[in-house]
Amino acid sequence: MPHRARSAAPHLLGLLLAGLSWGAPSPVASQSIVEEVAQAIPFRHVGPVGNRVSAVVGVPGDLNTYYAGAASGGIWRSRDGGHSWEPIFDDHGVQSIGALAIAPSNSRVIWAGTGESKVRSNISHGAGVFRSTDGGESWTLMGLEGSGRISRIRIHPTDPDIVYVAALGHLYGPQEEKGVFKTTDGGESWERVLFTDPETGPSDLWMHPTDPDRLIAGMWTMHIRTWGRWSGGPNDGLYRTDDGGVTWTRLEGNGLPAGTMGRFGLTGSADAPNRVYALIETNSNRDFAPLAEHEGVLWRSEDFGGSWEMVNADHTLVQRPHYYSRALAAPDDADEVHFLATGHTVSRDGGRSITRLGGGSGGDHHAMWIDPEMPERRIVGHDQGVSISTNRGLNWYRPLLPIAQMYHVATDDAVPYNLYGNRQDGPSTRGPSRVLYGGSIPVGEWQAVGGCETGWAVPDDENEVVWSGCYEGILDRHDLNTRTSRRVSVWPENPEGWPAGDLRYRFQWTFPIHLSPHDSETVYVGSQHVHRTTDGGQSWDVISPDLSTGLDSLQRKTGGLTPDDASPTYAAVIFALAESPSEAGTIYAGTNDGRLHRTRDGGQSWTDLSDRIPGLPPLSTVSSIEPSPHAPGTVYLAVDAHQIGDFRPLLWVTRDHGDSWSPIVDGIPDGPLSYTHVVREDPVRPGLLYAGTENGLYLSEDQGGTWTRFPGNLPPAPVHWIEVQRRFNDLVVATYGRGFWIADDITPLQRTDLADREGPVLFPPRPAYRWVPRESPFRQPEDPAAGENGPLGATLTYRLPSGASEVTLEIVGADGTRVAILPSPPRSAGVHRVEWNLRHTASRAPRIRTTPLEHSHVTLGQAGFRGPPDGGRVRPVAVPGEYVVRLVVDGEQRTAPLELLPDPSSTGTPQGRQAQLDMALELRSEVDRVADLIGEIEVLRVGAAASLERLPGGADDTRRSLEALRDDLEALESVLYDLRLSGGSAGQDALRWPRGLYARLASLAGYIGGTDFGPTDQAREVHARLRAQLDDVLVAMNTIRTGPLATANAHLQEQGLPTVAAAAQGSGGLDGAAPPA
Repeated sequence: MPHRARSAAPHLLGLLLAGLSWGAPSPVASQSIVEEVAQAIPFRHVGPVGNRVSAVVGVPGDLNTYYAGAASGGIWRSRDGGHSWEPIFDDHGVQSIGALAIAPSNSRVIWAGTGESKVRSNISHGAGVFRSTDGGESWTLMGLEGSGRISRIRIHPTDPDIVYVAALGHLYGPQEEKGVFKTTDGGESWERVLFTDPETGPSDLWMHPTDPDRLIAGMWTMHIRTWGRWSGGPNDGLYRTDDGGVTWTRLEGNGLPAGTMGRFGLTGSADAPNRVYALIETNSNRDFAPLAEHEGVLWRSEDFGGSWEMVNADHTLVQRPHYYSRALAAPDDADEVHFLATGHTVSRDGGRSITRLGGGSGGDHHAMWIDPEMPERRIVGHDQGVSISTNRGLNWYRPLLPIAQMYHVATDDAVPYNLYGNRQDGPSTRGPSRVLYGGSIPVGEWQAVGGCETGWAVPDDENEVVWSGCYEGILDRHDLNTRTSRRVSVWPENPEGWPAGDLRYRFQWTFPIHLSPHDSETVYVGSQHVHRTTDGGQSWDVISPDLSTGLDSLQRKTGGLTPDDASPTYAAVIFALAESPSEAGTIYAGTNDGRLHRTRDGGQSWTDLSDRIPGLPPLSTVSSIEPSPHAPGTVYLAVDAHQIGDFRPLLWVTRDHGDSWSPIVDGIPDGPLSYTHVVREDPVRPGLLYAGTENGLYLSEDQGGTWTRFPGNLPPAPVHWIEVQRRFNDLVVATYGRGFWIADDITPLQRTDLADREGPVLFPPRPAYRWVPRESPFRQPEDPAAGENGPLGATLTYRLPSGASEVTLEIVGADGTRVAILPSPPRSAGVHRVEWNLRHTASRAPRIRTTPLEHSHVTLGQAGFRGPPDGGRVRPVAVPGEYVVRLVVDGEQRTAPLELLPDPSSTGTPQGRQAQLDMALELRSEVDRVADLIGEIEVLRVGAAASLERLPGGADDTRRSLEALRDDLEALESVLYDLRLSGGSAGQDALRWPRGLYARLASLAGYIGGTDFGPTDQAREVHARLRAQLDDVLVAMNTIRTGPLATANAHLQEQGLPTVAAAAQGSGGLDGAAPPA
C-alpha cells in the first residue's frame, strides 16, 4: 500500500494562508489576469484506458491510415496501422462523434458528423457537421449546428462536394433542424431534402453503390427524457429517392412490416448493387400496441426497396435496437453481412443464419468499416475502443485509446495520491496521480476497486476501503489491502426490466454515495430516500421520506416498441447528496425530477427548498450540490436540464442554508453543450469556483458573479466532476470521454491577488517531495493510452507584467548559500511555469578540442570543440528542508519560501541523506577539478600542435620539446579518459577500454545517489582511492607545467614564437569547461 497521511498538509495550507484573511472574497482581479494565470497551468491526462468508439473509417487502399470517432472523446487518427493514435479534433468545442466519411474520389476530404446516434441516457449530442480537406489536419464547421446527432454521412463517389447528411436530431424534444440534408457545394449551403415531422429523423442512410442519385433513408421517432425513452411513431419508415433527393417515396407493404416501425440499420454491397439489407425495429411491447407475433429483425430487398423478404428474426442481430442496429455487408461479397450489437455476428448466406465472429473484435459493437479496395482489411468500433483486422476477421488487433468516460472522480490522501472513479463500459478504477519510476503512467497501473461501470468510487482513507457503485443498485465495499470486495447493497433485489414504480427502492444508474466529512464510518446512499450505514454496510437505515415528486408518470414502463427498463431511466430519485463539511447533520439531497431538500438534524426532519430556487426548471436534474468548505450557510448548486430539452447552464448559490437562492451563470455562453454537471468551491480560497459543462471547464473568482472558460489544453469533453486534492493542491477533473486530467499546483489561481501590474510576481510554490525512485513495471512502449506523469521536482510559477532584459531564478539554502540556478528562465511578458529538479548545480563538463586518437573521422563542432566522450556530470540531490526561491528581474528581486519534504515511504534518515549529499558535493568538486584539468590539457594540446605546425626548419630542440610536451599531455589526459573514445552515439565504445578517472568519479556519484541512504563503507573506500588518484594526477600536471611546458615555451621564446597557451588562444579560446548549469 502507498503511504497514507492521516491529515491535511499543514505546511501547504500554512504557506498559502499566511498573512491573508479569507473572511470574504478578495477584490476581483481582472479577467485577463485570471486567464493569463490559468493559461500557464497545463492539464495532463493521467488515464485510464478508454471506451466507446461510435464511428470508424479508413483510407481505402492505405494500410496505415484510420480514423476513429469516440462517443464523447473526439476524433483520433492513426497513420501506422493502428499502433499509435493522435487526437485531431480538440479545437472545435465538441467531442461527441456520430459519423465519419471519406470522399471516395479524394481521401484528403473527410466529413465528421457530431453527436452520438447510439441512443441511451448517458450520451452526449453534437454541434454540427465538419469537413477537413487535408486529411484531418484542420477542420471547418460547415453548419447544421442544431441538428443534435448525425447518424450517417454519404458522399458522392466522384464529386466530393455532393454530400448527404442524416441528421437525427437531439431527441430531447421536437425540432425543425433534422432530416436528410444535401449539399452540392461542399457544405457552403444546405437543402433539407427529406423531412417528415419535428419528432422524426433518419437513423440511417444508404446510397446505391453505382447510382448515387438513389438513396434509402430510415426515418425514426425517438423521444429521450430523464425518465425514459420511447421509440416508434406514425411517420417511421423507409423512404427512397431516385433523383438525388428531389422526391421521396415512402416504402410500404411488399414484404415490409405491417405494424409501427422504429429504428433502422441499412447496408448493401457493390457485389450486388440492388440488394439492400434493413435492420428494422418492430414491436415487442404489448403496452405499445396489440402484439400476436414479433414481425422480425432483418429484411432484404433485391430490387433496391421495391420488394422485401424478412430473412431473420433473431434478436441477437440488434439486442437493444435504439443502442445498436448497425449492419455492414462486405463490398466484395453481398452474402457476407456483419451485425454489430452486444456481440459481433456475421452471416455468410445473405442474412439467413449468423455465427459469432471468431477471434472477438470487442464487445458492444457500434460501427464498422471494410476497405472496398482490400476487403480483408477492416476496423470495428465498440465499447472498448477499436479492433483492426487485416485477414478478414480471423484475428484482431485491439489498440487502447485514452477516451474513458468517467462519471466522477475522488482522490485519497496517499503520497502520492490516487484517483478513483467508475468508467462507462468498463470497471471501476483506481490509479496514481504520478509514478515514481519516470516515464509515462502505464495502463497497468490502473486497477478495479469493486462496483462496475457506473456511478461512484469513493475512498475511505481511514479504513483503507473504497465504496463503489454499480447498476441495479449494487454497492461494494472494496478492501484496498486484500483487493477483495464485499457486496453491501442497500436493497439487493434485481430491478432490471421492471418499471421504476414497481420497485421498493429506485436506484439510478449513477446513484450517489457520500462519506460523511465528520465520520468516515457514516456513509449515505440515495434512492428516492436517503439511506445511512454506520457499520460498513451490514445494515442500512432510511433517514428520509421519498424526496422526489413521486409522480406516477415518471415511473412507468419505457421503451416504446422495445421495452427497456433499467436504472439509467429511473427517475424521481435522488441524484446528488452532500453533507456540510462544517455542520454535522446538515445534509442536502437533490433529485432528477427537480427537487432539493435539506435536513439540519441528521435526517429527522426535511425541508423542501425547491420552490425557493428562482427559475429552477421542473423535472430537471440536480446534478451537484457543493456546501461551501468556508461558510456554513453557503451552498452551490448545479442543475442539468438537457434531457427535458433545456441546454442552458444552470447554477445557483445560497448564503442562508437554502432559504434563498441567486443564479450565477454570467459568462457561461448559451449553446447546445452549455448545460452544467458540477460546481466546486476551492478549499483554500473562498469564492473561487470551478464549473463543468458538457464541453468545458469554467472558473470564477467572485462566487460565480462572472465566469471565464479555463484556457489551455483541456479537451472540450464533458466535465462531469471536479476535485481539488488538498495535500498537493491539484485540480483534478473527470471528463466523460477523455478520462482523468490533472492541473498540477493551482496556487497561482488561488493567489491572483498577488498579480499586480507594477512589477514581477513570484507565486508561493507548494511543498515539494524528494521522491525515492521506484522500480518500473513492464509496460508497452509508446502506448497511446498511457498517462502523462506529473512533475517530480518543485513547480515554480512567476509573472512578468512586461518583457525583461535579464531574468534569473535561483534556489537558496537556509544558510543563504546558492543551491542552484535554473537555466534560461523565460523573459517574455506573462505567467511562466518552470520546474526545479531538486538538484544542486551540476558539475562542469570539459570541452574537448581535439579529435580522438586513431579516429580522425570525428570532427569538432562549429564552435571548435566537442563534448566529453565519457563520464558525466554530478548533480547532487537537495536534502529535505527549508529553501528560498529567488527571482531577479532586471535587478528587482522577489522571494518565496519553498519546503522540501522527505518521501514518506522512505526508510532513510536525515543523517543518511545529509551524508549522501556531503559526499556528492565532494565528488562534484572533484569532477570539476578533473573537468578543468581536461580543459587545460586540451588547450595545451591544441597550442602544442599549432606551435609544431608553424615551427621553422632547423629548430630541432624546440620541436623535440614540443613533441615531449605533447606526449606527456596525452599520457596524463589518458588517465582521465581514454583518448581513443569517439563519443557521440557510440556510448558503449567505453567498454573497449578501461574507464578513466573522470568517468569513475561521476559513476561513484551515481552509485551513492538514487536512494535515501548514506554512502556505504565500500563507497567511502573507493572514494578515498579515487581522490588519491586525483591528487597524483594534479601533482603530475604541476610537474608538466614546471617541466615540459616551461621548457617548450622557453624554446619558443628563443625562436621569437608565441608560447603554447598563446598559440591555443587563436584556436578556440582558453576556457576549459562549460559554464555551470
